[in-house]
Amino acid sequence: MKDSTDFASLLEAFEQEHKGAAPRGTVRIGDKVRGRVLSIGEEQIFVDLGGKAEGILDAAAWRATGDGAEVAIGDEIEAVVTRIDEETGAWLLGAQQAQSVRDAADLEQAYRQRQTVEGQVTGAIKGGLEIQIAGHRAFCPASQIDLRFVEDLSEFVGQRLAFRLTKFEGGRRPNLVVSRRVLLEEEQQARAEAVRARLEEGAVLNGVVTALKDYGAFVDLGGLEGMIHISQMAFHRIRHPSELLSVGQPIEVAVLRVERTGDSKRPEKIALSIRALAQDPWSEAGRRFAAGTRVPGRVTRLQAFGAFVELAPGIEGLVHISELGAERRIGHPQEVLSPGQEVEVQVLEVDLEKRRLRLSLDADRGIPAAEAAAHGAPPEDRGGLGSFGALLKKTLDQAK
Repeated sequence: MKDSTDFASLLEAFEQEHKGAAPRGTVRIGDKVRGRVLSIGEEQIFVDLGGKAEGILDAAAWRATGDGAEVAIGDEIEAVVTRIDEETGAWLLGAQQAQSVRDAADLEQAYRQRQTVEGQVTGAIKGGLEIQIAGHRAFCPASQIDLRFVEDLSEFVGQRLAFRLTKFEGGRRPNLVVSRRVLLEEEQQARAEAVRARLEEGAVLNGVVTALKDYGAFVDLGGLEGMIHISQMAFHRIRHPSELLSVGQPIEVAVLRVERTGDSKRPEKIALSIRALAQDPWSEAGRRFAAGTRVPGRVTRLQAFGAFVELAPGIEGLVHISELGAERRIGHPQEVLSPGQEVEVQVLEVDLEKRRLRLSLDADRGIPAAEAAAHGAPPEDRGGLGSFGALLKKTLDQAK
């Protein structure tokens, strides 16, 4: 009996502690929620909403409201649910506080003062969505429901969202047109200004991949878009950005340069890099691939003058055509090698300044005496009469 009493007490205490917290399954887009700030980062504010629910608030958008700049860990704040992350279940919050409207007079005031109002999406109709606001029917054009083109508008039906009135014609049945996109653009602009404040060469930013092209990837930095050229994705050669990235993937990037364009819609071009945040493989090349060592590699491409061999990600060397055939003449590298083939090569020369490796496929190839001496190796004895001088010396010895 004591156990059941203790359990009942604990349950009652838990319910009192989380009183008023909306169950995760009942929350809707557009609902107002209250919570306590758990942590504050440069880009996100995490909020404990009770009932094991957690909200994520865009820090830049919150600070853009003015009073939000004073928020501290432990503070209670009120926000609006703008989206629910399907993967994590987290509630994504917005700082937009919707104006409470009850009748046509309130709607007219909200229109004139450009205030935000809440509405229930009741149906998808030709050209847009039907919205119910304070008992009145409003229309949201398809182009004004989101920042991106939405092919299937039915996904919004049943949701409660924030809007701005863009047209109000009074009467017994007011003619109302609303936009959600204008609010999203304002939030995006607020985030963009926060990113611009940190936008300089060398800055490290977080972003999300929005598109992949043959030449690179576009990344949303939070209201601003930058591009990673394919050459800045990795030290090793890749054929397409999809080998490393996917649309929607969160990534960390470094700012390479910012070019001002003079275009009000896109005032800057932002060049980004993933490679700049990785360790340069050539920093260890001198130690790992010293002249005279034999190492495994993979043929990456063939040219008329030789074959390129990858010894490690980002490190490629050249086997000149003269180093491919040992004692026989080779007309083209394809006579003995093919792309993707695994080979063992000997390092002849390392040029760290030019990032070049000279390699040989000849298993009996020795490095020149000068190179061997420079690396502390004794001169190589090929075990034969390798020169005219050696032949002359043998003839003189026989004459004696």
